[in-house]
Amino acid sequence: MSMNEFIGNEIKSNDVIVFMKGTPEFPQCGFSGQVAQILDYLGVDYKGINVLADDDLRQGIKDFSNWPTVPQVYIQGEFIGGCDIVREMFQQGELQTYMEEKGIPMNGQATA
Repeated sequence: MSMNEFIGNEIKSNDVIVFMKGTPEFPQCGFSGQVAQILDYLGVDYKGINVLADDDLRQGIKDFSNWPTVPQVYIQGEFIGGCDIVREMFQQGELQTYMEEKGIPMNGQATA
C-alpha cells in the first residue's frame, strides 16, 4: 500500500481525523495541541495520527493535501485546514455548525 493509499484509507475510515505532531494525549507542538484542545472541548470523537512517527507520512500528508503544515484536520473525508482555520471556525461557531450538519456527535451527545 502506498502512503497516499494509507492516508486516503485513514481519512475515509474516520469521521474526524487529525494528522498531527504527537498524539491527542501528548501533542508535540502548540498548533497540534490547540486543535486537540478544541476537539476535546467539543467532545468530538476523533483519531489523531502522529506524523513524527514516520518521515514518509510527515511528507506524505503534505503532498496528499497540498498543504505545507501540520496539523491537518479532515471531517468526513473533507480537508478542513490547519490550526488557524480550525481555531477561527471554532471561535465563530462555524466548526460546531459544520459538525452538526455532518451529523458528528459533540460533547458525547448524538445529534438528532
